[in-house]
Amino acid sequence: MALETEIKLSLPPRAAGKLAGHPLLAGVPALRQRLLNTYYDTPELRLQRERVAVRYRRKGRDWLLTVKCAAPAVGGLAQRNEWEVPAHPGESGEFDFSHVDDARLRALLEELRPQLTPAFTTDFTRSAWIVEPRPGVRIELALDRGHIAAAGRRAPICEVELELLEGDVADLFAAAAALQHDLPLHPEAPSKAERGYRLFAAAPLRPVKAQATPLRKRTPPLAAFRAAALGCLAQLQGNEVGVRDSDAPEFIHQARVAIRRLRSALRVWQPLLPQNFAAFDPRWRALAASLGEARNWDVFLGETLPPLAEAFPAHPDLPLLQKHAEQRRSVARKAARTALAKGGAYSQLLLDFAATVVALPDGPPESLKALTRRALGKRAARVNKLARRIAASAASAGDAAAERHRLRVALKRLRYALEFFAALYPARRLSAYQRALAALLDTLGRMNDLMVAGGIASATLAGDRGDLAQGWLAGRHQLLQGELNAQLTAFLDQSPPWKRG
Repeated sequence: MALETEIKLSLPPRAAGKLAGHPLLAGVPALRQRLLNTYYDTPELRLQRERVAVRYRRKGRDWLLTVKCAAPAVGGLAQRNEWEVPAHPGESGEFDFSHVDDARLRALLEELRPQLTPAFTTDFTRSAWIVEPRPGVRIELALDRGHIAAAGRRAPICEVELELLEGDVADLFAAAAALQHDLPLHPEAPSKAERGYRLFAAAPLRPVKAQATPLRKRTPPLAAFRAAALGCLAQLQGNEVGVRDSDAPEFIHQARVAIRRLRSALRVWQPLLPQNFAAFDPRWRALAASLGEARNWDVFLGETLPPLAEAFPAHPDLPLLQKHAEQRRSVARKAARTALAKGGAYSQLLLDFAATVVALPDGPPESLKALTRRALGKRAARVNKLARRIAASAASAGDAAAERHRLRVALKRLRYALEFFAALYPARRLSAYQRALAALLDTLGRMNDLMVAGGIASATLAGDRGDLAQGWLAGRHQLLQGELNAQLTAFLDQSPPWKRG
């Protein structure tokens, strides 16, 4: 078994010809080969579900049988277990998995062997260079150009792979950064196999939600941060294509959630992180801001305006309001797509941040439980203080809105921190607290949406033309205020689950 460590970067075809002239490749000869690959699976795609890839590769006159355990790529970096031996698909015993030394995996492959059939192919020309940036470091840099074919459909391939042969992962990132400085390279999450499966199934893009952070009580604190941060990057990259290529609102929403979670992780672990992490928060904040306006217009058009139009179907100004909102949303979506465009500041941020996170040591042997209690306790104290103040407040409308905003921000930070550490606690212990927290956030979010809608109506419908809409919005807001008061009481009655046991 070999551990394959590589960084995958997409490259626009128009820029592919510039790669060979990069200073990193100066004086290094290139080896060109055509690689034909057939990937196999069962009719039910069992291997895909198990995150295993089986392929035959033809290199010139030679054939190779390869088995890979897929691992999600984050910031372009993927580390996968790989087994590869010379073999020929036409020989008897077409799939000989005797070289796979993982007993569980080999048993699975032997079980499925009679059912394996071609699923998709990749056909590309690889130009490869072996570079040695410094003594003791060897990296294979490959440019792949060709296509994926499945079920009568095709998708292009134009990507750069950097595989670590000798050295550290930091050397791999340094080489990728050197290339990215001069070329519009973007860290890619899906492998060729993942893209092939999507093409085979003609699967539509789906928004990616946050996944649980895989922690244990003995996980070193900085290793826990690495898991949380890379999980946030995976969620962001899982939605970036949808932001660029789809009008579905959920992609922008989940991309913003990923960035908020990432910024929360930076705050939670800030006391333990090296100083160089401080420079990342402004970059993530700016990226989040570039997506925010599109999200506001999505909410207004998708959630606020429809019930308003239903309440006043004959209101003559509502079509004007809708047209104005749609125009503004179109502009905001273009800005969001520009912000997540390949080959620019976003691509550099992904690679920079992934390199910095991966380079982290596990850190001091501080108890993860101590960090958890400190982080959650601090955020819960802030939430409780604001919640009590609002529950007892007779503040003016403007002051009350500002207080609610502060509470909403504090609740989000508490929720994300609790989600990061959720694996350390029994789910039943967290459920009541999380439900009360989620209910508060939902109500505060809807109240905020109504305030945004009121501002839009005021700006769009001059004079008293917006009075009817404003009155309806104010009535909805008053109803939600009643819900909020009850939810504040319910939340403050909850016992913090991390303090028990």
